[in-house]
Amino acid sequence: MRRSSSRTLRLTATLAAAATSLGLVTLTTATPAQAAAICGGNVSVYGTLPDGRLTYTAISPNTGDRVKTLIGANPGFTPKAMATLNFNTVLVTSTAGELYRVDIQTNDSALALAGVTRIWDSGWTFDKMVYDGAGHLYGTVAGQLHRYNVSQAKPAGPAHIAKHVVIDEGFVLKTLAAAGDDVLVATTADGRLLSYQINGVGDWERSELKSSGWSAVDSLVSPGGGLYYGRTNGGMYWYHDADPTDGRGGDIAYHSDDPVDASGWTQTLLSAYANDCTYQPPAPPTPTPSTRGGQITRTEIMSRAVNWLNRDIPYSQSAYASDPDGGHSYRTDCSGFISMAWHAGSSYTTATLPGVSATISKSDLQPGDALNTSSGHVVLFEKWVDKAAGKFSYIHQSNPNDDMMRGQDYLNGGSDGRIAGHAASGYVALRYDKVING
Repeated sequence: MRRSSSRTLRLTATLAAAATSLGLVTLTTATPAQAAAICGGNVSVYGTLPDGRLTYTAISPNTGDRVKTLIGANPGFTPKAMATLNFNTVLVTSTAGELYRVDIQTNDSALALAGVTRIWDSGWTFDKMVYDGAGHLYGTVAGQLHRYNVSQAKPAGPAHIAKHVVIDEGFVLKTLAAAGDDVLVATTADGRLLSYQINGVGDWERSELKSSGWSAVDSLVSPGGGLYYGRTNGGMYWYHDADPTDGRGGDIAYHSDDPVDASGWTQTLLSAYANDCTYQPPAPPTPTPSTRGGQITRTEIMSRAVNWLNRDIPYSQSAYASDPDGGHSYRTDCSGFISMAWHAGSSYTTATLPGVSATISKSDLQPGDALNTSSGHVVLFEKWVDKAAGKFSYIHQSNPNDDMMRGQDYLNGGSDGRIAGHAASGYVALRYDKVING
């Protein structure tokens, strides 16, 4: 059975009325798991009940225990979407398209409204709305993702919620949560768990954390730091992502037998403050620099590649340029660039690069691998932009007019069927024989 903290036990009696009103129950489960997050305190989750009353729930981030639930008043309008700006401020839209700032006061036993301010009279028709904790308010409507800049902790009008842009189309999502600075997580009707890094208008990256299993989640919130809370059939379940920055979901820990609550979460809207918790990656070991022709980490390959990119080394099939260490020189064409990035023993050509590398599936490409056409060109794979769609970014020594460049394309070449000006069908994915993870 879970060992409830002494504070939780002391609160049991005082929370009984609120728990009964919400249908929430206090559970005891197995030994607490540890969350992959650094939090300043309990996780704060706001909500609205079917009758419009506001709720506040505090959850221990390390154990998943619900510490308390408070119920407040109805703000005086019918809520449609909600985003938490900070511990005592939420933005709420109405079914009439208005935008309100709701100020909240809480203590150990009460939730009260400190004020309700109408910021906008109309036009706020988002079906979902989230705040990333770093000045950006997001909303979705008709498959579009919108973003605003929020410049005040207590915005009083349109001047404080401004710089509206439409990020892109195609955001047809079942749930949406903010998980950090321009980082969103979402679920889809077919059960996928997705993560988005939003860089700007038309510039975003999507990672598929899970390909299935999340279709029953009807509400998703995140306080940041890799912690996710999903409501399924009225129960609130918690998950933690050991590394929320890697775009992979294999390290997400589930607590199916250790929920926050197995039932009773009846709120029509739920929202968490995305800056309650942060992720602090472990300090990486100091890598041993590679030697020419020796083993080399993916991190070092990319660092060497960016060195030439930043120096904008001129393209030439006959000239040579020094590597970042200054100890060796490599030919400054496309295959010479790959040879330099790999710290290879010599400047190979597109015809000879396969002799020091292995052919891999294009879907297995990782940073530091290459896409090569034996008769024409080679590019260095940088990262996936949208793996499900086959979109990626790359660095290459392009041509005598453009020199070093960074680009984005699709494995199938997209609309013109080409990658970096060459037929996509002719590219083969290569992995350097001496590359190691790190």
